[in-house]
Amino acid sequence: MHQRTLLSISQSFHQNHLPIHRFSICKSSTRRSLATLPNLPLFRALKDHDPSTLAVVHSPSLRSFTYGDLVADVLHAQDRLLQASKGRRDGLHGERVAFLAENSYDYVVMLLSILASDAIALPLSPAFPAHELKYIMDNSRAQMLVSTERYLDKAHGILQEGLDHEPILDVWGKIKTGAAGVGAVALDGVDVGKKGGMMLYTSGTTNRPKGVLIPQSALAAQAASLLEAWKYTPDDRLLHLLPLHHIHGTINAIITPILSGSSIEFMFPFNPATVWKRLAEPFLAEGTKRSKITFLTAVPTIYNRLLSTFSTLPSDVQDAARIGISPEHLRLNISGSAALPTPTKKAWQDLSNGNVLLERYGMTEVGMALSCGLDFADRVDGSVGWHLPSVEVRLVDTDTNEVIQSDEQLDNSSNKGRPREGEIQLRGPTIFREYWANETATQEAFVDSEEKGKGQWFKTGDVAIRRPVDTAGKGTSGEWAKGPMYFIQGRLSVDIIKIGGEKVSALEVERELLSLPQIAEAAVVGIPSKQWGQKVAAIVVLNAEAATAGRDGRPWGTMDMRRALKDRLASYKIPQVMKVLDGPVPRNAMGKVNKKSLVKEVFGV
Repeated sequence: MHQRTLLSISQSFHQNHLPIHRFSICKSSTRRSLATLPNLPLFRALKDHDPSTLAVVHSPSLRSFTYGDLVADVLHAQDRLLQASKGRRDGLHGERVAFLAENSYDYVVMLLSILASDAIALPLSPAFPAHELKYIMDNSRAQMLVSTERYLDKAHGILQEGLDHEPILDVWGKIKTGAAGVGAVALDGVDVGKKGGMMLYTSGTTNRPKGVLIPQSALAAQAASLLEAWKYTPDDRLLHLLPLHHIHGTINAIITPILSGSSIEFMFPFNPATVWKRLAEPFLAEGTKRSKITFLTAVPTIYNRLLSTFSTLPSDVQDAARIGISPEHLRLNISGSAALPTPTKKAWQDLSNGNVLLERYGMTEVGMALSCGLDFADRVDGSVGWHLPSVEVRLVDTDTNEVIQSDEQLDNSSNKGRPREGEIQLRGPTIFREYWANETATQEAFVDSEEKGKGQWFKTGDVAIRRPVDTAGKGTSGEWAKGPMYFIQGRLSVDIIKIGGEKVSALEVERELLSLPQIAEAAVVGIPSKQWGQKVAAIVVLNAEAATAGRDGRPWGTMDMRRALKDRLASYKIPQVMKVLDGPVPRNAMGKVNKKSLVKEVFGV
């Protein structure tokens, strides 16, 4: 199919950082060039930040940009988008604008300029093959595809797949220096921001990926909730190691830091030795003295790789890195997007002189919903803490559809006094609006509330228990961090394994497997059993040294695993089957395992 494209030429637009657009500026874009931003929380904060303070740093090149640069570049980029839209009478309000950009200042400018245009920002992963991006482009019916020069070939590859519609392609050169200041910046009226937002696509572990439409109001609520709970400040320097087509990398590590005036330092793709050197650099006797990193948010896989490579570093870097990740300097280290193994948490705490990783729970549709607290006493092993400010949560028994009260226990005689398991359901201003062009999936995801005017509950599909912890929940991390804590048991359809009349949490079994020195990685799944319905199976990667120590060449096998877990788990929870992989357990960019695919691949069922 012939594609209508708009290619930019190589001359500079403002200080050699944005290519000239071949369209003339229409009246609407002329008005936009008069330094106006939407009257929304994010842009009000952006306008009010000290323009001379640092906003974004590209770690490898040391290119840096202030908040003054950011405001000017967002305004120029916003004008450019309007030109590229061919002077549409309504501008880009509510239109989907897909974009491809490296993890850098360029990405931040693209994202904010799309949001400032009241459009829907649709970040694409450059790592995805063209045919997967074709599906996203077709499903979203994106009107524009904006790309940096680095990903021009990828953009052309998407167009050459033969899309169902004809998006405008606009290619931007790398922003090397910030744009000239714009002087006073005005804010638009209160009616802006009604149609725009961000759209992220789910990983598609059960069906085709769904477009999650997060309106501007939900983006603002998610960021405000994190700001209150995690206390971002202008003194924070956040080291950004994450991909940018997920909620973790965008809300937690871009939008919220910008709202608070923090600085963001991009370092991508992830290289453990490079990260260690950056963390150590401010504390080395020699070398450049960049600001210390105060805020690190990552996935368990990253922490595992950092820990496994630490011993390979020069001794002076090791000493300085230990100081850099100590609680005195790295004020907050967060782990999320996948369950954190206990050995990883303990090893990081030991290495960092007592810095405890903070666990939280979130998903694309809701941003962050639950979190442990800033007080170390409120970072309980295996727990994701309490519901964040502005988030409402309840647990619903999936068998009876009853709401589980906070202090309710199942009958002691049948369930040994364990807290009742229930699906996590959420409500509040942080929840997404809809699955794009999928009314059926949207309706199935929500359930009506019995309280008038309170809104619907979103069904997460994740199962949890809630129980008090004597040493935590006293409110020392804030009024929101009180009472019983939440403990995730797994996905309703994948991580809850039903054996006869018992339910087994795959995550609980994985946690115990990973505490064994012989096991380096583990994924626990349910496989069919004629007798019991399902049985527990473990897919593991062995620690070669520990698995062979003192065994005279005998392999460490299923019976060894079962004996090691005998005193740790009830007998029905112990895996009956163990499969050993030669390589790492396959994971996606966020460190998550697609268990349905893994079961088919390993067990053929």
